[in-house]
Amino acid sequence: MRNEEENRLLIDVARLDEGGEYFEGEVDIVDLDEEFVKAFAPMRYKLHVQLFGSELLVRGHLEQDFDFVCSRCGKDFDTTIKVDDFTISVEISAKDQFADLTNEARECIILAIPSFPICDEACPGIIQTVPEQTDDRWSALDGLKVK
Repeated sequence: MRNEEENRLLIDVARLDEGGEYFEGEVDIVDLDEEFVKAFAPMRYKLHVQLFGSELLVRGHLEQDFDFVCSRCGKDFDTTIKVDDFTISVEISAKDQFADLTNEARECIILAIPSFPICDEACPGIIQTVPEQTDDRWSALDGLKVK
């Protein structure tokens, strides 16, 4: 059983430097209950966090590795979803020691997941092999001579 704080993206606002700080790490917060989309590693983040009065400004980069099922061919493939422009503003009160960015980061990654993931732009999809059907009813006309 995991510690609840290990699955949260928390910023210690009480000890934040006046000029802001950079935070980098991993946190396991994206757990989708989906058959065709599975996260297989913790989400990685690189964030710059700065406090402006009662507003916490967070900007940075998020990455999450996923195992998808191609919507064209049905094969499994792995890819990394990257969010290079993660930006949020959080209102902080004087009594708040921590800012919880878990939900915002999780939502940002989920919104970046493609609706119809494909393994490759050149994926041909499912190749169907349909046997050529012959219709013997028309073969009677092959010997017909028209004047």
